[in-house]
Amino acid sequence: MKEPVTIDLGAATEEAAREGATVILDLPPAPSPAEAPPVDEAPPDGAAMRTLATLAARPPSRLGRWARWLGGTLLVLILGIAFWEFVDALMVQYEWLGLVVLAVGVLFVLVLLLIAGREWLAYRRLGTLDALHRQADAALAGADLTAARAVASNLAALYDGRDGLADEAASVRAQIPEIMDADGLLSHAETTLLTPLDAAAAGAVEAAARQVATVTALVPLAFADIAAALTANLRMIRRIAEIYGGRSGRLGTWRLARAVLTHLVATGAVAVGDDLVHSVAGGSLLTRLSRRFGEGVVNGALTARVGVAAMEVCRPLPFRARPKPSVTALLGRAFAGLFPKLGPGAD
Repeated sequence: MKEPVTIDLGAATEEAAREGATVILDLPPAPSPAEAPPVDEAPPDGAAMRTLATLAARPPSRLGRWARWLGGTLLVLILGIAFWEFVDALMVQYEWLGLVVLAVGVLFVLVLLLIAGREWLAYRRLGTLDALHRQADAALAGADLTAARAVASNLAALYDGRDGLADEAASVRAQIPEIMDADGLLSHAETTLLTPLDAAAAGAVEAAARQVATVTALVPLAFADIAAALTANLRMIRRIAEIYGGRSGRLGTWRLARAVLTHLVATGAVAVGDDLVHSVAGGSLLTRLSRRFGEGVVNGALTARVGVAAMEVCRPLPFRARPKPSVTALLGRAFAGLFPKLGPGAD
């Protein structure tokens, strides 16, 4: 509490005040709120997306992996023994009911095996895309025409039965013996087969960036932005994998998300600097937006970066004949009408 200020009014003034006269004090004016120094506030840094990427890209502990495997095995054994004892005791009293419970248990195990088989097929699909990507890199690095022809043939076979790509696959297959250059052959295959797929993947990235930015800006609940970013990014990564032909299951999606975010952290693309803030919204625009709104824009930008990394990981060919999508261009289309200053530019 501030101490009271004592003002010496002088003897004449005090006597005039006692006689009832009006005393006018000439005091200095009080400071205006406009003269207060501005509050230092850090610019939006996309904390939700940075936290998500850092946690997901953290390498798992070998002891933790063993602990999960052993704990899962022990849990399955305990549940299996307990189920068998329950069915055995039930069949002693009600044989028909015990047989029904046993049949339900067997059907449940079969369903789990079918789910495991689907997950294994999903891993194989993702492995096919990864193998094609590595073979294409090797063929381009060594200018190996034979390897490039094998990659182009496998790529055409991958999309041969795909709706809307059958003619393109036939065109690539027809050009395999005609083009005598590894770079030219893979460039032709990339331009012919992957152009519509790149456009579809870019649309999925734009939708995810828009969703993350909107939820972050409009839902002021704790951890809501992290939950929204996790859900939207997993859905986006799975959708991009499906577009390029690598339909992933639940476990495959998590594995793919870890690979994408690890790639993102390794390349430093998850870090937010002044270049991202200015390329996304521009300094003058951010000063007119609330901090929460600016945080949503930056989270949307980081989601776009995750999407571009997912395209690089899931794409069966590296970006060579076609340029890698620009984050700023993706955001310009995702936020069209909301942020007029956003437009194509460098990342």
